[in-house]
Amino acid sequence: MDTCIQKIREIAGDLLEKGEVERVIGFAEGSIPMATSPVAISTKEDAQKLCFSSTCGLNLANYASKEKGKKIAVVAKGCDSRNLVTHIVENQIDRDNLYIIGVPCPGMVDKFKIAAEMGGEITGFEEAGDTLIVSTVDDKKELNKQDYLRHNCSLCTHKNPVLFDVLVGEEVEEQQLDNAYPDVDAIEALTADGRWKHFEELTQNCIRCYACRNACPLCYCPTCFVDESGPQWVGKGQDKTDVDTFHFLRAFHCAGRCTDCGACVEACPMGINVRDFTRKLNKDAQDMFGWEAGLTIDKRPPLDAYSPDDPNDFIK
Repeated sequence: MDTCIQKIREIAGDLLEKGEVERVIGFAEGSIPMATSPVAISTKEDAQKLCFSSTCGLNLANYASKEKGKKIAVVAKGCDSRNLVTHIVENQIDRDNLYIIGVPCPGMVDKFKIAAEMGGEITGFEEAGDTLIVSTVDDKKELNKQDYLRHNCSLCTHKNPVLFDVLVGEEVEEQQLDNAYPDVDAIEALTADGRWKHFEELTQNCIRCYACRNACPLCYCPTCFVDESGPQWVGKGQDKTDVDTFHFLRAFHCAGRCTDCGACVEACPMGINVRDFTRKLNKDAQDMFGWEAGLTIDKRPPLDAYSPDDPNDFIK
């Protein structure tokens, strides 16, 4: 990982020194253990701030689209690169103005799971290969990283960037899964009442902070539907119907576009598994259209294009 970080810094510094890009978007160390934060640097000296670890869970494509019109470089793991592809296809980013520093991703850790394991405030966090060394005031444990991967990372089949200008490490081995959607199958196996209860319980602690929306690289509408006032589509309060409507409508906006990057879950302060809203739609896009988001710049998402051969069994 140290070699990877050094290469990221060298490439970023070189791009900025030569004036090939105006900014480099990457990750910097946070102020507390297990915290990394997105950062945009514009000088060679600031390249030393860049880092990369298994705590870099947010999706930097979300920040790249906000730099439209500028020449930028982005540090991108597999899911970030897929969202960059989507942004190129949807004309949010000009490929000619984008330099992608690809990082093969071994997987991001679940900070909530680690915190629950440690029990107290975490005061130290280090990585040594596949071992996580985590400390509290009263305890210190060595944890197997593979046991604490985020759920989306444990099911990821695109760990390597799908689009890049330079790769800062050897490609990692991609997973071959017999079933990429066991969680969706479990929900589908429930009765209609059971499924409704599941989603009712899922949203019961939502505080409508919109962290999931703000972290999502797909949510770039100038005005979100929850903020529309003429007409008002969704109430702004904590009414349960409005809370559920927000989550369901946002999920459908992501249909055929979501890369399951997990940024929504990473950002949620209430620990809500927001992915439960989009995973079924990802599965349907794959089953019905053979489509996975963000793998090619040569095709548009299935719900963004019409074909006479589109499945129409749902029409009664």
